[in-house]
Amino acid sequence: MFSEKANRIFNQVIETYHVKDEVHQEFANPFDRKDSLIEHLLYRKCWIDTVQWHYEDLIRDPNISPEKALILKRKIDASNQDRTDTVEYVDSYFLDLFDDLVPKPDAKINTESPAWGIDRLSILALKIYHMNEEANRTDASVKHQMACKAKLDVLLEQRKNLSLSIDQLLEDIKVGDKYMKVYKQMKMYNDDEMNPVLRSKR
Repeated sequence: MFSEKANRIFNQVIETYHVKDEVHQEFANPFDRKDSLIEHLLYRKCWIDTVQWHYEDLIRDPNISPEKALILKRKIDASNQDRTDTVEYVDSYFLDLFDDLVPKPDAKINTESPAWGIDRLSILALKIYHMNEEANRTDASVKHQMACKAKLDVLLEQRKNLSLSIDQLLEDIKVGDKYMKVYKQMKMYNDDEMNPVLRSKR
């Protein structure tokens, strides 16, 4: 199943990141883009999410200086754009994969593309990792540990259901019961022609 591979790669990314646990560490993708495109994209996607997760922690420091907060905000903005671009690359992979398939006349469209479901699966892997950390914190109260353990159980169930849904969607597309239609995000605030603030600075 595709979701098994995705979850395995996401866990690999998160474990690798936390060896150093540093947002500035060098990124190295173990999967070659030419020979293992989807694995390459999944690894990159989760790495982006993992670094951004920790950016979001850092920017919430109540004592952070405005200068550092602005730098982090810019990094988060760039990360969000990188994340969106990578999701669209994943969808392009599936569009190419299913290019020769002819949907059935009564085929239905899904509310989201495969890649946006995979995007949620990557974020979920991070939630599970960090909720597990909280559930096992030795410096936390038993009440905190138990509350986090209950949340962890819910997240694990959510991953099971989301994984199944993604696999079912891909199978439905493969047999023609559903068809893919992908819309680019077309974000306007990064475009110096569409964002009036950026346009006025040219």
